[in-house]
Amino acid sequence: MASSDINQNPFNAIPTVVVVLAVAIAGIELAFQAGARGFGGADAVGWRLEALNAWAFSPQLWDRMVETGQFPPRALLRLLSYSFVHLGFGHMLFVLVFLLALGKMVAEAFSAAALVAVLAVSSVAGALVYASVLDPDVALVGGYPAVYGLIGAYTFILWTGLGAIGEQRLRAFTLIAFLMGIQLFFGLAFGGGLEWVADLGGFAAGFALSFVVSPGGWRKVLDRLRQR
Repeated sequence: MASSDINQNPFNAIPTVVVVLAVAIAGIELAFQAGARGFGGADAVGWRLEALNAWAFSPQLWDRMVETGQFPPRALLRLLSYSFVHLGFGHMLFVLVFLLALGKMVAEAFSAAALVAVLAVSSVAGALVYASVLDPDVALVGGYPAVYGLIGAYTFILWTGLGAIGEQRLRAFTLIAFLMGIQLFFGLAFGGGLEWVADLGGFAAGFALSFVVSPGGWRKVLDRLRQR
């Protein structure tokens, strides 16, 4: 039994959907890195810029869509596609780490379909909050709002778990408070952008959606609250 455990592939423990998403995100970034170093011909150097122009979420484009009442599918796709394009390897690395760590936990506690729903809804919600609250000139890129949605789902898991054992539920929000504190500090200290608003929107969407997609959904949560 010990020999079998030692020889077991550690990636077997990670749900397939998490692996597929991680490979897609990392693969796109590695292609950009290779292109920047001359692999793929002279045009490859501009792959990242072309991808940003084609797939980043543009608040200005969204405002025009709202004003005209026209929502082309290609433009709507930007609400999701921006999560797969990053500004650099370091920008992507945080997303990958949280996707692998929290994606595994959320998929096991909920389901693979619920995980995809949390990521997708959080990506859309983060972009809409970013465009609506700030009305910024800078396009939104990167999977941060989506993985913050996973943090929201993970917080929901902790929140329900702490409530079930009679502990203080506010402790479940320690991780998001810590991360937001770091982002605010670096934003004030080094003049960072306001993308954290999109991240917070993604977190709120992931937490709220968990009431629906978690096993037992809203009814289970209500039962636990009544027991208190």
